[in-house]
Amino acid sequence: PEECAVFHCRDCWAVLGDSLHFCAQEEQRLHVLVCFKVTKNVVWEDSLMVGLEGALLGCAYKILSCRSCGLIVGLILHSSARDLAYLRGLFCFFKDRIICYLLKNQITVEASKVNFPPVTMKR
Repeated sequence: PEECAVFHCRDCWAVLGDSLHFCAQEEQRLHVLVCFKVTKNVVWEDSLMVGLEGALLGCAYKILSCRSCGLIVGLILHSSARDLAYLRGLFCFFKDRIICYLLKNQITVEASKVNFPPVTMKR
């Protein structure tokens, strides 16, 4: 309850998810907050994209978008290198595309400035 937050689209403020469904954060390569469940305001295409460079090189993924404004807010990894395998099939929000409303303090902060308690999912 101390760290409860609601995740919003950066552009239109649509609710995308919350910290009750938060399960990981990856800071080294993708800079994402990871949830196992999202709201109906998050949509994704059926087609897979393949990363050709950068952090997603060789990864297959689907793009997550905000239903309200169309902003790309994250991805779902379907295949990846071993170090990102624990994120496969989960909803990964790009920290620079979402904002967090912290319930306890009733303030809005950049997702990149929020550090949720560690959750062990890698193994």
